[in-house]
Amino acid sequence: MSLLVVGTSSHVGKSVTVAALCRCLVRRGISVAPFKSQNMSLNSFVTGDGGEIGMAQAMQAFAARIPPTTDMNPVLLKPKGDCVSQVVLHGRPYKDVPIAEYYRETPELLKEALRAFRRLKKKYGQVVIEGAGGAAEVNLYDRDIANTQLALALRLPIILVADIERGGVFAQVYGTIKLLPPELQPLVKGIIINKFRGDPAIFLPGVKIIEDLTGVPVLGIVPYFSIPLPSEDSLSIGDKKSSDFPVRIAVIRFPHIANFTDFELLEQYAAVEYVAPGTPLDGYDCVILPGTKNTVDDLAVLRKSGTDAGLHKAHANGVPVIGICGGYQMLGRELVDDGFESAKGTYAGLGLLDGVTRFASYNKNTVQVHRTACPVPPILSGIGNVTGYEIHMGVTVTGTDHEAFSGDGAVSKDGLVFGTYMHGLFLNLSAVNALLSYLYKKRGLPFTPMPDSASDPYDTLADAFEAHVDMDRITVLLCGSNSDE
Repeated sequence: MSLLVVGTSSHVGKSVTVAALCRCLVRRGISVAPFKSQNMSLNSFVTGDGGEIGMAQAMQAFAARIPPTTDMNPVLLKPKGDCVSQVVLHGRPYKDVPIAEYYRETPELLKEALRAFRRLKKKYGQVVIEGAGGAAEVNLYDRDIANTQLALALRLPIILVADIERGGVFAQVYGTIKLLPPELQPLVKGIIINKFRGDPAIFLPGVKIIEDLTGVPVLGIVPYFSIPLPSEDSLSIGDKKSSDFPVRIAVIRFPHIANFTDFELLEQYAAVEYVAPGTPLDGYDCVILPGTKNTVDDLAVLRKSGTDAGLHKAHANGVPVIGICGGYQMLGRELVDDGFESAKGTYAGLGLLDGVTRFASYNKNTVQVHRTACPVPPILSGIGNVTGYEIHMGVTVTGTDHEAFSGDGAVSKDGLVFGTYMHGLFLNLSAVNALLSYLYKKRGLPFTPMPDSASDPYDTLADAFEAHVDMDRITVLLCGSNSDE
């Protein structure tokens, strides 16, 4: 009563495929939940009980029309650099580990993941599982708890996703299947060719070749499409292209940038550019400092690159400067690290706000929030009530600044610099409209507030899959599987 979706490599579309399958199945009246035993991403989401999971699994839960839970992603790795990652286990920070030490723990982590999977299966009946990276990483087979070891434990039908846009799709598919452990190869029951541009009929001879080579049916050729869904991880940021809008917004691309999904609604209505530290900020109408996994380290990068001076110049020229989470912490006067965020010490902030942030414990604040923007012109006064979530270490004392939101953040006296711990602020249409109306007005351009959209992107996604993928066969695979789970 479950299915495993694996890929020929990273970024082939596994996450979106699982989301599409979840929505297709739930529209057919089949209760289903998503699952990924181990994810590595700095784009994360906070569940209703304050747990932290990968953004992709939250997106897939929304597609399945169920609330995200920590069982959907029991192990989340958040890279910190130098081959060290923070391990989030069942939604809570577990420890920072070098990769070699992490691999020694994978047998126990697999047991935890299997327990989470079984809880989901008991509650929802069917589970669509997403693998991680490429399924044929032969050097990792003995410790790959997201693909090989999970597949060996559950013995589920496998669907293999390949990205034709990368080229070499025949080698991708054939090589992946033939490199799988012999006992797993017969479990591969279907292939999906993803991101096809042009007329799929042109590739029908290729389908026959793949089926003849592998003995596995091709269940669909999915066209390349652009549907506004949250990005899973840092690989997606390279795909972003600035749109042709009169208003330009710079988002500083920190080395450890996190939760850049915060700005994906803005991307639909403004020219949002993810710029490296050191990029001149002249010509931008707004600058945003996003979240980061390593606030202190990325602040040092800003200083070394000269972006700190560029931010002060932008503010002096009347350009709004906005900080989210780690970016908010940087905007303050000082950061004090007791050895929990980076190296122990006291660090000068950017000084655009008066706050002082202290990292005094390894504990992380993870909570969903409802807040009201304080009536400070020219931007906050137009925002009103918003929702979002917090994921951060450290506590900030705001000093002489006024609160930006009820119980959170700070804003400068002129209202042009403000920060908040709230991720998802600019996924609220009221916040997008408030910011863009100000920026357009400043340019002397008319602005029509963006209306609430009644369309559901997951239905649009499911429609595309229903049109191009044999969902009847996939439904039989899912509901007819019989594993020893």
